[in-house]
Amino acid sequence: MAYIQLEPLNEGFLSRISDLLLCRWTCHHCCQKCYESSCCQSSEDEVEILGPFPAQTPPWLLASRSSDKDGDSVHTASDVPLTPRTNSPDRRCSSSDTSKSTYSLTRRISSLESRRPSSPLIDIKPIEFGVLSAKKEPIQPSVLRRTYTPDDYFRKFEPRLYSLDSNSDDVDFLTDAEILSKYQLGMLHFSTQYDLLHNRLTVRVIEARDLPPPISHDGARQDMAHSNPYVKICLLPDQKNSKQTGVKRKTQKPVFEERYTFEIPFLEAQRRTLLLTVLDFDKFSRHCVIGKVAVPLCEVDLVKGGHWWKALIPSSQNEVELGELLLSLNYLPSAGRLNVDVIRAKQLLQTDVSQGSDPFVKIQLVHGLKLVKTKKTSFLRGTIDPFYNESFSFKVPQEELENASLVFTVFGHNMKSSNDFIGRIVIGQYSSGPSESNHWRRMLSAHRTAVEQWHSLRSRAECDRVSPASLEVT
Repeated sequence: MAYIQLEPLNEGFLSRISDLLLCRWTCHHCCQKCYESSCCQSSEDEVEILGPFPAQTPPWLLASRSSDKDGDSVHTASDVPLTPRTNSPDRRCSSSDTSKSTYSLTRRISSLESRRPSSPLIDIKPIEFGVLSAKKEPIQPSVLRRTYTPDDYFRKFEPRLYSLDSNSDDVDFLTDAEILSKYQLGMLHFSTQYDLLHNRLTVRVIEARDLPPPISHDGARQDMAHSNPYVKICLLPDQKNSKQTGVKRKTQKPVFEERYTFEIPFLEAQRRTLLLTVLDFDKFSRHCVIGKVAVPLCEVDLVKGGHWWKALIPSSQNEVELGELLLSLNYLPSAGRLNVDVIRAKQLLQTDVSQGSDPFVKIQLVHGLKLVKTKKTSFLRGTIDPFYNESFSFKVPQEELENASLVFTVFGHNMKSSNDFIGRIVIGQYSSGPSESNHWRRMLSAHRTAVEQWHSLRSRAECDRVSPASLEVT
């Protein structure tokens, strides 16, 4: 094993140690070469000098400075005579001047970099993003074609969709006397009482007064002097499970005295709003909405109960609901039979002033635009919520099923004259709406399985407008 004989500890030794600490080596024998200052020669492996430089420049850099001044020739560190350093004042002054050798050092490093065979130079240029073209154009952000303002954003909203009616803002700040003087729609007397023992809410409709004269929308009304009022009661937001009083004939001061109960928990009742709508019955025209009263139940003492006179306000609901019909459809491909179950109906439009309605359902099979078969249920007397539970079967081959339509029409039975039309829907090829089309598709995809669904009844004019099958039946 070879040993390296170290020099005595002197200033030359300290200078070389500083060179060793300031040098980052890459050669295998760097420890010895850096000590001998031979790794910085141009003929050996490359070395990279990292600053900061010492205040007292090593002697080999001084020799390099003098050689650059003479002829820009590069000498090795072994040719530079090592001059012993002294602590004289002149030497201290000259040490500050040697710090200017940084420029010469830079030129020496540039010369070393140009002679490196193993480290290729990488020219890093700025990266420009954009389409390459002969003419370079500055890239600018695209400008929006239209500038949106807050007014444009809020203009998309329709306030009428988020309020019960268009006059709610005015009504909130008016008393009952001011509402009656402004709208002149009359007043309604009613009461509420909650039974904690049986968990049910009782609503009593007592009477109304000062109702306005009737309004005819289509000119078919005969008596324009008197109204035939009745009241519908529901707990918002559920409008399906509503109640309805009887019709009081030819009076502007009807006395109802009817009670209705709602099976509902107490906490749920406090979150509901009691809505009472006064309507005007007309056998020969569509029913008209006179006015309404809305009472949030959280604002009243339900357990203690109470009764109120409230002024009627205009309602945004001009169209009166005709009722709902629950149907079940089933098709048997092997037998080629289309089975229809008429289960029940609820909240049908009242067609008789004295005893409500005597409703029945007529089912008609239409193939293409041709009436094939007609069947009907029995009629139930004096009710607007009939239960039928009657089944009917039609022979429809599978290849003709896609061209079939079923027309369901609800009538009010009348012994003295023609039956009173209540509502209609069409299910099948020429369905009268999205709900009816969805029911038909579900039945086609579920062979041999009965599919039930509720349907809202539509007017005759609406069905005739959207369904050709409705035009082929009476």
